[in-house]
Amino acid sequence: MNELILHIDRVNPIDFLGIHQSKFQVLKRAFPKLKLVSRGVMIKASGREEELEQFELKFNELILHLERFGELTQADMLGILEAEGDSINTEEQTTKPTDEIILYGNKGHVIRARTANQRKMVDVSQHHDIVFAVGPAGTGKTYTAVALAVKALKEKTINRIILTRPAVEAGESLGFLPGDLKEKIDPYLRPLYDALDDMIPPDKLRYFMENRIIEVAPLAFMRGRTLDKAFIILDEAQNATIAQLKMFLTRIGPRARCIITGDMTQIDLPKNQRSGLKDAIHRLRSIQEIGLVELSTRDVVRHHLVAKIIRAFDVDKRTESDKEASSDTTFEEHN
Repeated sequence: MNELILHIDRVNPIDFLGIHQSKFQVLKRAFPKLKLVSRGVMIKASGREEELEQFELKFNELILHLERFGELTQADMLGILEAEGDSINTEEQTTKPTDEIILYGNKGHVIRARTANQRKMVDVSQHHDIVFAVGPAGTGKTYTAVALAVKALKEKTINRIILTRPAVEAGESLGFLPGDLKEKIDPYLRPLYDALDDMIPPDKLRYFMENRIIEVAPLAFMRGRTLDKAFIILDEAQNATIAQLKMFLTRIGPRARCIITGDMTQIDLPKNQRSGLKDAIHRLRSIQEIGLVELSTRDVVRHHLVAKIIRAFDVDKRTESDKEASSDTTFEEHN
């Protein structure tokens, strides 16, 4: 049994360990094979040498993050601890982020690709101007896309960000909702605002929005425009009609980048309308310059039960489809 003693006197111990050692428990769960004991400004770790080496690397990354940004949330900890390999090279700790880190958000919050397909989404977007990213709820499609857009804006490879969604009525007519047009539509766009809130300080975000450097608008408002030198995200594209998606794709200027996200299992269009997302992927998947990333329940990054819930609903949906097919066959046999 090998032993390692590490000191946390470079930072406030409570900021690192958490109140009632709540963050220390996160650290212990990440290294179940080690025996970890915290005493004052010292952490003692016991276990196999290779485990201790990995623990020391992650410990140094956590300390570095806290020193650099003055905050270390449990979400930050999980992002650093769950990253494969060494997130930060020890010789370049002050400057070089891992390839998995997309950007640092508010108060140093680490925003990274957390699954294999999210990493694929980042990679594909670097080599394709138009990318389709499809998959079930909770797989981080929208969040990753917004992070890539904010990164491009910070790096000044584009001049503005345009985020759009179809405002599809789901059981309640827009005309009967309270407020003016903006107040009626904003709830449809709330997930996009939430992602931006994580990534850009409030004052700066307000400035960007007021000066139309970042624009959040319903898909219908894209008609007649040419969107150039912009990073454009069409979210919930499964609820765009074929005509709407064609309109959107033909707005894209020569120096623009675009990510189109959607979930084929959550189409809210009337039964007599086909999803433009499904149609577009079928028509365009043979064009090599257009990227396609398909995420699955393995990429769900919400509560661990979300993936199980999605799979349970998928089983029920397949069962219903089988019953409908069986009933159609029976009807044909009787006729």
